[in-house]
Amino acid sequence: MKKVFTSLFFALTIAGFAKAQDIQNNPASNHGNKFEQLGTILNTPNEQRTASGAPGAKYWQQRADYDIKCDLDEKNLKLTGSETITYYNNSPDPLDYIWLQLDENEHNNNDNANYQQSSVMPRGAGTLQLDRAEKSNTDNGYGDKIMSITDALGKSIPYIINKTMLRIDLPAALKPGAKMLFTVKWNYKISDRMSLGGRGGYEYFPGDGNYLFTMTQWYPRLCVYSDFQGWQNHQFTGRGEFALTFGNYKVQMTVPADHVIGATGECINYAAVLSPAELARYTKSRTAAEPVEIVTLDEAKKKEAAPTTAKKTWVFQATNVRDFAWGSSRKFVWDGMGQKVDGKTVMCMSYYGKEAYNLYRKFSTKLVAHTVKSYSSFTFPFPYPVAQSVEAANGMEYPMICFNYGRTEKDGTYSESTKNGMIGVIIHEVGHNFFPMIVNSDERQWTWMDEGLNSFMEYLTEELWDNKFPSKKGAAYTIVDYMKLPKNELEPIMSNSENIVRFGPNAYTKPATALNILRETIMGRQLFDYAFKQYARRWEFKHPTPADFFRTMGDASGENLDWFWRGWFYGTDAVDISLDSVKVAKADLDGKAPQFNRRANKVDAPAVNAFDDISKIRNREDKNIKFYVDKDTSVHDFYYKYDRGLAAVDTMKFNNMTKELATPQHSAAAEAMTDEDKTKYAGKYFYQLNFSNKGGLVMPIIVEFTYADGTRQVDRIPAQIWRLNEKHVSKFYIQDKEVASIKLDPMRETADIDETNNYWGKLPEPSKFQVFKQKINAAGVRGQSVGVNPMQVSGSK
Repeated sequence: MKKVFTSLFFALTIAGFAKAQDIQNNPASNHGNKFEQLGTILNTPNEQRTASGAPGAKYWQQRADYDIKCDLDEKNLKLTGSETITYYNNSPDPLDYIWLQLDENEHNNNDNANYQQSSVMPRGAGTLQLDRAEKSNTDNGYGDKIMSITDALGKSIPYIINKTMLRIDLPAALKPGAKMLFTVKWNYKISDRMSLGGRGGYEYFPGDGNYLFTMTQWYPRLCVYSDFQGWQNHQFTGRGEFALTFGNYKVQMTVPADHVIGATGECINYAAVLSPAELARYTKSRTAAEPVEIVTLDEAKKKEAAPTTAKKTWVFQATNVRDFAWGSSRKFVWDGMGQKVDGKTVMCMSYYGKEAYNLYRKFSTKLVAHTVKSYSSFTFPFPYPVAQSVEAANGMEYPMICFNYGRTEKDGTYSESTKNGMIGVIIHEVGHNFFPMIVNSDERQWTWMDEGLNSFMEYLTEELWDNKFPSKKGAAYTIVDYMKLPKNELEPIMSNSENIVRFGPNAYTKPATALNILRETIMGRQLFDYAFKQYARRWEFKHPTPADFFRTMGDASGENLDWFWRGWFYGTDAVDISLDSVKVAKADLDGKAPQFNRRANKVDAPAVNAFDDISKIRNREDKNIKFYVDKDTSVHDFYYKYDRGLAAVDTMKFNNMTKELATPQHSAAAEAMTDEDKTKYAGKYFYQLNFSNKGGLVMPIIVEFTYADGTRQVDRIPAQIWRLNEKHVSKFYIQDKEVASIKLDPMRETADIDETNNYWGKLPEPSKFQVFKQKINAAGVRGQSVGVNPMQVSGSK
C-alpha cells in the first residue's frame, strides 16, 4: 500500500511536468503568448515619458490662454464672439502652423467631417433617411462662420478650413519658447439640440415659451500638439470627443438680463448681475450645511412668465483648465452649498428648471459634493473652486460644469429608474472633472482612458453613496452579455473611438469592469488604490497615454500586469473557466490503494442576487465605510423606504481565505509510509480539480468548497497557474472534511460567461426568501413607479 500511495503522487507530478514540457516545445500547442510582456506594443520610453510610467525630466506641453467676449441673441438664436488667444510653444519644435477645432461645423451639411455610414434601401413605405453628412449645393446655415483672424497688430493671418479643423498659416515659424497672440472673430447659428443632436445648442419649452441654452464646443479651440503625436487634428465626427490644451480663461457673456448663468470657473461680477437678495443667499450658501436656493422656484417661474429684452454681462475666470462651457436660461432654479476638500471649500451648485425640481432640489448638489469628495479620496484633492450640475436632458462634461438629465412627471412624481439614472449620470459627469479634465487624456483616440476610468470611479462612488445602488457598470457580471457575443462582433478596448461598433460596452463598461476586477480579485484594494492614485497624481494637469497608465500600475504595485492588459485591453477573449471533472480519493491505511472517482459536474447553477457583488459585500463588512444615505437622512425618499421595507438584504458572508495545500513530493524517503505519515493523512480526503479555459481569457480560478457539514472555504488560485498551459490545468487538494460541492467564482467576480460549467456535487437549495427576491428582481420592480410623490413621503416610515 505504501508504494502504491507514493507512486501515485509521483506519477501525477511527473505527468504534469511532462505535459507542460511538451506544450512548451510544440509550436501548435496551447501555450501561446498570453503571459508574454507587451514589449514593443507600448511606445518606447524616452526623456518625455519614462519606463516607469511617469513624466520624464524633459516632459513638456503647450499652453493656450483665452480672452473671450460673446453675445447671445435669444430672439435670432445666434451667438457672436471674439477671442484673443495667447499660444505658448513649450515644445522643442518650431511650428509653421497652428490648428484650431471648429466643432460647430458638425452641424453644417457641407463642412462636417463627412464620415458616412453604410446605408441600404428602406423596405416598404416610410420616410427616406439620408446620411447626416450628405452634401448639397445649399448651405444649411449651421457651423462656425469665421469673420477674421488677425495678429496682435491687427494684420490678417491666412487660414484654411478643412471640415471641422482650421489651420492658421504663420508668417514665420513660432520658435521653441516663444508665444503668439492672435484674435479670431466668429459667429454661428445655435442649433436645436433636441432635434439635430450634439452636445450643445438650445432646448425650447413650448409650454412656457422659453429656452435653455447649453453652450459647449462653442468657440474655436486649440488642438493639442504633443510629444507622442504632433498635432491631434483628427476630424470631429460627433463621437470621439476632445483633445485640448490647458490654459487660463477670462470670458464675458452678454445674455438676457433675466437669465442665470452657470459656467466653468468663478463669476467675478456677481454683485453686478445678481439682486441683493440673490447675492445674500449665495454668500450664505458658501458655508451652509444644506443646499441653499440662490434663485428660488417662485422667482424662476416669474421670469418665465414675463421675459425681458434687457441684457447683462456675466464675467467668469478659470485657471489651468482645458475648456470652457456654460449654461444660460431664465428657467433656472439655482442652489448651492460648500464642500470641504482637503481643507478648501469647493462650491457645489446645481441649475435646473421646474421640470426637474423634485429630483434636483433634493439630490443634485449633494451628489456633486459627494462625488468631488469621493473622487478626491481615490486620486488627488479636487483643485478647482467650483463643481456644478445643470439639468439639460442630456449627459456631458466640461471643467467645473456638466449637463445631466432627470426630470419628473408633470405632477412631480418620478420612477425609481429615473431617480437612479439621474444619480448615475450626475456622479459620472461630475467625475469627469478628474478624467479627462485634469488627467487630460486624448479622448478622440482613446475613449476608454476617460470614459472607462471614469465609469470605474463612478461605480466606486455610487457604491459609497448607497450600498444598495443598482450600478450598471463596474460589477463583473454587468459585462457578461457583451463578452458572450461572437468574436466578429467585438473590438478590443484599445480601439480608436471612431471604429467601435458597441460603444457603451466597449469604452465604458468593459474597462470599468476590468479595473474593478483588477482591484478586487487580482491586486487587492491596497495595492490597486496606491498605484491608481500614483497614476492620477503623476498625470494631473498633463497628457497621459495608455502606456503611461499600464506602466504606472505595474511600477507602483510590484505586479507584472502585462498579461492582464494583453487579455482585457488588447484582446476580445471572454472568461469561461470550466470545472471539467473532479477526482476524489480517501487515504486507506489498511493496505488498499486510494480510489479516485471521476464525477460529472453538470448541475443547475443557483441564482445569484442580481444587485450584489464582491465590492458591495466587502464595503458592508468594512467598518470604516459609512454610506452617504446612512449619514444623511434628508436624501431618503419613498424608494429608499420601499426597497428596504421589502426585506432585509440577503447578506452572504464571503470567506476570503487562501489556504495552501501542498502536494506530497516524491523522494526516496517517501518510499516508506511512516507512522507520522499515517497520522498526517489519516481521515484525509483528496481532490484533484481539472479545469479548462474555454473562453481564452486567462484569469484567477476562485474555488469555493462546501463541506458535508455545511461550512465553506474559498481558495484563490492566481492567474499565473495558466502560464505553462493556457487551456488546461489541474489543482490537487488535501481536505480535512468531505466536500459536498464545489463552485467556481461564487461571487461572480471574474465575468465568467458560462456559469453552468462552474459546479460539481450537490449544491444547497436557495431559501424561499432568495427565490422570492429573485422573482421580484426579475419582474423589474426596481424600475417601476408606484404612483406616489416620493418627495411627500420622504419622512414616512
